[in-house]
Amino acid sequence: MIMSPTIKKILQFLFFLGLGVTILSLVFRSQNNAFQEQCRLDGIPSDQCSLVDKLLHDFSTVHLGWLFLVIVAFTVSNMLRAWRWQMLLEPLGHRVGFGNSLLSILLGYFANLGFPRMGEVVRAGTLSRYERVPMEQVMGTLVVDRLMDFVCLALVMGLAFLFEADTLWAFIHQNQNTGASGGGILQNPVVWAVLGLFVAGGLLAFLFRQRLSQLPVFKKIGALLEGFWDGLRSVFRLRHAGLFLAYSLGIWLMFYLQCVFNLKAFPPTAGLGAGAALMVFVFGTLGFVIPSPGGMGTFHALAIAGLALYGIVGSDGFSYANIAFFTIQIFYNVVAGLLSLLLLPILNKKSAAPTQRQP
Repeated sequence: MIMSPTIKKILQFLFFLGLGVTILSLVFRSQNNAFQEQCRLDGIPSDQCSLVDKLLHDFSTVHLGWLFLVIVAFTVSNMLRAWRWQMLLEPLGHRVGFGNSLLSILLGYFANLGFPRMGEVVRAGTLSRYERVPMEQVMGTLVVDRLMDFVCLALVMGLAFLFEADTLWAFIHQNQNTGASGGGILQNPVVWAVLGLFVAGGLLAFLFRQRLSQLPVFKKIGALLEGFWDGLRSVFRLRHAGLFLAYSLGIWLMFYLQCVFNLKAFPPTAGLGAGAALMVFVFGTLGFVIPSPGGMGTFHALAIAGLALYGIVGSDGFSYANIAFFTIQIFYNVVAGLLSLLLLPILNKKSAAPTQRQP
């Protein structure tokens, strides 16, 4: 039975939405159980102990000035991404408008709320339509765009683990007794089994690399890595390579500042320093890498884990994650996406209108 494209898209939407809701509900259930247990230890009756009520109260304590700076930082990052995209298209012979570039990016973020990774397709298709640039060329520039994001993420992760290694190690040492057998994490046989399989797999891959290289799947991976390398090298052939790299670093600096401002906006996390913000930023960003609508659930789980390194209890971490998530993913991206749908046809009305012949 051949499935129609419409039904396939609906099923994909329902799958990813269900995935996000499931992860978010599991996170909520875990934090609610911990919250109820804390209430029991504090002698608070269960009917007066509601995580939802706490969440609503925490939203009322947020400093709106810091959230405004979050929105400003995200807006600046989108502007930098739009300028960087213009630079990638210019060597291909296309001078696209800043307005179309920016609004296409905002529309892409809006699309990601429904279908993870669909934003790139919507973003490319929108710019291709309004700027009359071949779709293949636009998609090619997005490969380089995402590749630079991957490089910047790796750089940020390296910095976080470099500056906050002591905190991470202290947390692991302090929570060693959470292993399945009651011993430390490193004494857990499951952990050692996974590590052993990883090492054995790497060793076998090295010993049989010649044979493996002939398999179609490994050829495809090799071609993909080669394409990534070519894309990375193409950056340095740009006319203004230094400016391109500055835009890339600026985008991720704005992302980091978003995290700093979000932490400052919420009283229980306002006292965390720059290093803690860097680690929480890395954890939260990894939550968006995992496919779910707008990072729903995955961002919450990893943001809570990152905050736990600095002694922030799970219920406060859950509130922080929701505040950060609703500010950008729900409020900003929905409003900006709808405005983009409205403004794009208006912005391109003159260029789309047919030329009137003189009588």
